[in-house]
Amino acid sequence: MKRMKSKIWIAGLVALLTVSCNYDPRAGINEETPTRGNIKIGVDESFYLLSEAHLAVFQSIYENAHIKPLYKPELDVLNDFLNDSIRLMVTSRKLTTEELEYFKSRNIFPQTVTIAYDGIAFIVNKTNKDSLIRYNQIRDIFLGKIDNWNKINPKNTNGAIKVVFDNIKSSNVRYLNEKFKVGSKFPKYCYSVNTNEEVINYVEKNKNAIGVLSVNWISDKDDSITRGFLKRIKVVGVTPENDPEGPEYTKPYAGFIAEKSYPFIREVYMINRESFSGLGSGYLQWVTADQGQRIVLKMGMVPATMPIRLIKTKSNF
Repeated sequence: MKRMKSKIWIAGLVALLTVSCNYDPRAGINEETPTRGNIKIGVDESFYLLSEAHLAVFQSIYENAHIKPLYKPELDVLNDFLNDSIRLMVTSRKLTTEELEYFKSRNIFPQTVTIAYDGIAFIVNKTNKDSLIRYNQIRDIFLGKIDNWNKINPKNTNGAIKVVFDNIKSSNVRYLNEKFKVGSKFPKYCYSVNTNEEVINYVEKNKNAIGVLSVNWISDKDDSITRGFLKRIKVVGVTPENDPEGPEYTKPYAGFIAEKSYPFIREVYMINRESFSGLGSGYLQWVTADQGQRIVLKMGMVPATMPIRLIKTKSNF
């Protein structure tokens, strides 16, 4: 009996040593999970500040999560997504039927989730006296019918209007083209630079300019970058689309976006094509949960997956 117990103990020891010898302490470290791994994501550069805020908090909580954002114009982000360079993207448009069919043919079924509601903001030079513009006047600027500031206000001597976009391939260009049915070409006084920050720089230096931005670039007043931008330009107030003659004007701030009185609103999506529960899936889930949505609200945008409370106050434009 003692001999049998000894044999069992020795066999168990041998098995334990065998397992121990085969144990690799590094095993599992590189295995991707919803909170660990290394991935790249594509982000429409319109949402640069929002994305940076999200990533800073997420990666401070999950130290083994390493997400590298690729900030590009919307069209380039989409191409990266279609070409398998990225698994997740932040954009303001859904995939088309044709794009979904392309993925379906490869047995890939992207998940699209709305993470925020955003506003397109119009900015003007600090010296411009006309920072309240009717909806129909904004529309006519992009349709080529208003090309001089004196057509908005006979007393405005700023001269020929110059409209500046962040990039010819940006979501802002696409949005306004679709909104006003511009067609293949914007008026000749519409220009594009390379980034949203360059839009602000251009408007600051040119009194006759109107810049087009995503609202997250100018809405977080606790952020030093945003405060610096707001000192250099004015944000335009616009009448509602269904009451273009006014007298009410709204700016692209969260309250007006939430109640839909501001006329230039769009959804912000995260689109994930992972076929397993990886880091992209974990990040998307976190952004749509409480912490991620609070950051959306702080950035001056409207959370898509949590309720907000609206408080009426008087506006002094």
